[in-house]
Amino acid sequence: MAAPTKTDSYGYGYGGYKGSRSPVAEAFRVLRTNLQFAAVDKELKVILVTSASPDEGKSTVVQYLAQTISQTGKKVMALDTDLINPTLHRRFGIPNERGLSNLIVGDADFTVFTRLKEYPNLSVITTGPIPPNSSELLGSARMKHLMDRLREEYDVVIMDTPPILPVTDAVVASSLADGVILVLQAGHTRSGEVHHAQEVLEEAHANLLGVVLNRARHGVNDYYDTRTYGAYSTEPAKPEEAPAQS
Repeated sequence: MAAPTKTDSYGYGYGGYKGSRSPVAEAFRVLRTNLQFAAVDKELKVILVTSASPDEGKSTVVQYLAQTISQTGKKVMALDTDLINPTLHRRFGIPNERGLSNLIVGDADFTVFTRLKEYPNLSVITTGPIPPNSSELLGSARMKHLMDRLREEYDVVIMDTPPILPVTDAVVASSLADGVILVLQAGHTRSGEVHHAQEVLEEAHANLLGVVLNRARHGVNDYYDTRTYGAYSTEPAKPEEAPAQS
């Protein structure tokens, strides 16, 4: 009998979830498949994940999506570009003394990345020290050069950015990505915030791939509802239609 897999509060395996039938694991497999279809006409090497407002679960989505894609054998980099309130290092349980900010200012080399034992195809670059000028760093020529190198060395790069409405960082970083995923939380994100976030991304000419609806209720389990639009001519999930959390 196989040893039980350690899971988090969503029932998602930290040490690998092959064979898992949890709703969350299945939702991220669906999201992975949807992204593969979205990449038919244009390769998605760099995917940016953001949210409309804080505390909607974007970093959790980055973690699980990176793990899910890496299990197909692709070489994946999870890159924390939230230089305001980083949480990706806590999601993966790794230190954050040095990282992206050090790379951009030339105070570190590529040895700052962390390769995860549980996911041999997955690497992580945390933020490192928080700078006072995050948007300027993300829009710098050095950041673009860094992204060019990551494109060469990895099959997929998944960027975790700050929420799109409070600050401009996600908009600045969107120019470096091939597509954007917007994370919403059922019972939390307001419809006006969704429309405003979509308008901001459209004005930035970002390629909005679709949304992930976090904490939607399906039976007794917290779930991730993954919807894509544009490529599939379907409508995005509307948070006002989702039941509020109990």
